[in-house]
Amino acid sequence: MARRGPYAKGIARREQILDAALSVIAERGFGRTSVADLAEASGLSQPGLLHHFGCKEELFTELVRRRDEVTATGLRPGEDLVGFFLRTVADNARVPGLVELYTRLSAEATDPDHAAHGFFTERYAEARGLLGGLLEDLREQGELPAYVDPAATAAALLALADGLQVQWLLDPDLDMAGVLDATWRAIRGPRSPSPDPTNSPCNAGSSSLE
Repeated sequence: MARRGPYAKGIARREQILDAALSVIAERGFGRTSVADLAEASGLSQPGLLHHFGCKEELFTELVRRRDEVTATGLRPGEDLVGFFLRTVADNARVPGLVELYTRLSAEATDPDHAAHGFFTERYAEARGLLGGLLEDLREQGELPAYVDPAATAAALLALADGLQVQWLLDPDLDMAGVLDATWRAIRGPRSPSPDPTNSPCNAGSSSLE
């Protein structure tokens, strides 16, 4: 059942605030953007902005959550999760401010008392589960070597992606997507070419039975 009335309007208003804040951070950078800047972008005072979220840590957590929601809408029909994952990393290179927001907040959230701790704990668990399930399917289909551990590989790919983002913030010349793609191709191993029907033994010239 669709939400109606003040509740729905409140959700819509929060999404408007978050989308405006994401745009400001993407343009200016996270470190150069204050809560007051985010409030101004939404036509609110700073206390008015925080009224919707409780504290700035909750605001930043909701910004990452909203970013995830927006990113998820970019999944193309028929695109597998690994391909989408690789493409998302490439797209992140266009929004360093949002990468900085994610990187800083995820590091701070390792503190069990941090407002974002539960969010990131659940986020990583869900991501490992989704990616690990896909890798298991690929292994069963013969698209991955039998020795690949889907759960461990999923955790490693996520860790690699996050670590690459830190390195990229330090050195923007680093090709995050290229490194991740090379790693994925190494995990998959060499792909066998499709058989060429023209090279079939049945087409190899005259038969001695003729």
